[in-house]
Amino acid sequence: MHRHIRPIFLISGIAAALVFLAGCTVGPNYKRPAVSVPANYRGATSEEAAPAPPAPSADVPAKPSGATSLGDEKWWEVFQDKELQGLISTALKNNYDVRIAATRVLQAQAQLGITRADQFPTLGAGGNVNSVRNPAIGPIPAYELTQGEIVASAAWNIDFWGRYRRATEAARANLLANEWAQKAVIASLVANLASSYFQLRQFDLQLEIAQRTLASRKDFLDLTNTLEQHGINSLLDVRQSEQLVYTAAAEIPDLERQIALEENAINILLGNNPGDIPRGLRLTEQPHAPEVPAGLPSALLERRPDIREAEQNLVAANAQIGVARAAYFPQISLTGTAGYESSKLTDLFQGPAGVWSLAGSLTQPIFEGGRLKSGVRLAEAQHEQLLLTYQQSIEGAFRDVSNALVAYRKYREFRVQQEHLVESAQDAARLSQMRFKAGSVDYLEVLTNETNSFSAELTLAQAQGNELIALVQVYQALGGGWN
Repeated sequence: MHRHIRPIFLISGIAAALVFLAGCTVGPNYKRPAVSVPANYRGATSEEAAPAPPAPSADVPAKPSGATSLGDEKWWEVFQDKELQGLISTALKNNYDVRIAATRVLQAQAQLGITRADQFPTLGAGGNVNSVRNPAIGPIPAYELTQGEIVASAAWNIDFWGRYRRATEAARANLLANEWAQKAVIASLVANLASSYFQLRQFDLQLEIAQRTLASRKDFLDLTNTLEQHGINSLLDVRQSEQLVYTAAAEIPDLERQIALEENAINILLGNNPGDIPRGLRLTEQPHAPEVPAGLPSALLERRPDIREAEQNLVAANAQIGVARAAYFPQISLTGTAGYESSKLTDLFQGPAGVWSLAGSLTQPIFEGGRLKSGVRLAEAQHEQLLLTYQQSIEGAFRDVSNALVAYRKYREFRVQQEHLVESAQDAARLSQMRFKAGSVDYLEVLTNETNSFSAELTLAQAQGNELIALVQVYQALGGGWN
């Protein structure tokens, strides 16, 4: 068998190699489209950055500006709370969106293998044995016939015009697009989990403020009741003092509700059932720089996973144009079989038992009713759509960075001013209480200043949370979190 088959496949291989070397690939080769990239991010200039006086927030020295970008840093370098790092690590293993994205990558890998296989010849082998025995019937003597056959076959649709190579190029680009989509899911998960954690710590801080304020106001209500019983104050003072107590008490159940909802949301990201979430650093202890390095805008095209995904989708669409255009040209196929066939199994590999055949075919489409032309138009229109999507994703990325940088800076400026407001409101509340105890003013002044102080403290906690959440948004907008 080996002696007969080798010449056939040798001749077929040489002919196919010559055809492959002479072949061409129709359709456009991909070139990255020209895009408008700004020289600097809006909102990233150091002159616009707010001053950084010492404050309850845990500010750390800013890193030098230039080509360095916050988006290049690992997520555990940006978020230094050990409990938050543990939550992110757990989520990256168990989150359903991440696991679903991983299965999409596996599907794209398998699809690439299926598509790429069309470029190569198919080989097969088989055999059969057929034995027949008939008894003697009248003048016909009995006979027995045994026939055996072993055959190897080969077939190849020669990719002379690059149809299968373009399809493989598109499948490879789809694989890369799915890989970048997986990275985008990871980046979103890191950002969403960090934002939810900082939101949770904000609610915790506001709950502490409400509980502390409630305890203080209850003590002052006791004092007011005592003074009223001795005829020093009026019943109106008692009722106004009760309003302060009830205002602080009403905040507590609502904050506890928001804490429970935020914990449930974090557990969903972790792939867990609803439950408690461990806490680490307080909101005011979370390290963050007063200014963040944004880096070069041109580097964003390489770092943002959604931009890279959009570009790979564009590469795939570009290759599909070649697949559609190749359908205009003839298809060349080679088929061959070789083997042995004999009526005696003992003579199967001897004498003239060898059989072989070799055939080639060429098919040229002549009339398809406009199908081929419409196929090219469809591929070109899809390419145009994905080109616009790619350009849109780039503009959206620059907008995201600018919005996040401006938000981070302005939230920080707001937080600094709110700290001054809290200091002033707390001092005014302290002084009004002293004046009330001394009998200089009625309780209305205490009521007003206590209300202002409590509201200012809650707003400050919210400002501190917003500042940290804005930092997360800057990090995500700059393409950080997946690497």
